[in-house]
Amino acid sequence: MKFFDIVNIYVKAGDGGDGHISFRKEKFVPLGGPDGGNGGKGGNVVFVASRHINTLVDFKYNRRFIAQNGQHGGKKQCSGRWGKDLIIKVPVGTLVKNLDGEVIVDLTEHNQEFIIVKGGNGGFGNAMFATPTNQAPRYAKPGLPGEELDLMLELKLLADIGLVGMPNAGKSTLISVISAAKPKIADYPFTTLIPNLGIVYIGEEKSFTVADIPGLIEGASDGKGLGMQFLRHVDRCNVLVFLISAESDDLVRDYKILLNELELYNSDMLYKQRIICISKCDILSEEKLKEISKIDFGEKKTPKLLISSVMNMQIDELKYLMWKYYSENLEKID
Repeated sequence: MKFFDIVNIYVKAGDGGDGHISFRKEKFVPLGGPDGGNGGKGGNVVFVASRHINTLVDFKYNRRFIAQNGQHGGKKQCSGRWGKDLIIKVPVGTLVKNLDGEVIVDLTEHNQEFIIVKGGNGGFGNAMFATPTNQAPRYAKPGLPGEELDLMLELKLLADIGLVGMPNAGKSTLISVISAAKPKIADYPFTTLIPNLGIVYIGEEKSFTVADIPGLIEGASDGKGLGMQFLRHVDRCNVLVFLISAESDDLVRDYKILLNELELYNSDMLYKQRIICISKCDILSEEKLKEISKIDFGEKKTPKLLISSVMNMQIDELKYLMWKYYSENLEKID
């Protein structure tokens, strides 16, 4: 199934109901008094963020959303009923943009609401226009049209830490070990077709979310492989964990490819705190492990761990290092 993380939709608020023209039937008063009621207001279109929704796939077949119109006014000064608001639920982390790419709202909290287009006001009935000099007005005001917009919805997962790596680098296995997430795991590339989220618990009141970003390859920023479809999900992560398979012929090259793709997508990525993990180290001999441990990635301040998710090798050390950097980022924000 395709992971819908960018969709274009059309939204329109309800039109206001028209004001009514009518007169009371009074025996001795020509036309009686005006008693036309006001029209009802059109319904708004409201976005609501929900943590119970993970993708925008529900918008695959329905991309037009129109709220209910307000009812017209009636006689005896009866006002028209207001149109019902149209509630559109989207995943937490959804950016709502206009077609020029300008962000209208970033829905980052559960149950966060935002009125994206407002319903038109109802028109006044002729009773509203009666004056001492014009006791029987024969006109009413029509309702106003509701606002309408063409929008782009873009989903960026909300995760504290992102796992980044080439296809089949062991990201899915790692997230399944450190959290309760159950991603698809296999020994061939691109088994992860949608980002997976997991919650890692360190201790009481100590937890953070980790995203397993589908494998990147050289040229991902230009759309190769899964490309741009998932790079956007790294945007919100404050800490990046780079997984480089011990099976690689050139670990430094793979790391530089990953860095380059992130930089090409968004140069701010290079300023995020990162951790280098050489994965699948259970397949290596002791001699090879010693050799790999001496590899210089050219970053003295970036920690490097040799891990094995299968053998639980340095997994606890990685979890506590993740927590350390995550909590440090929280302090900076505070």
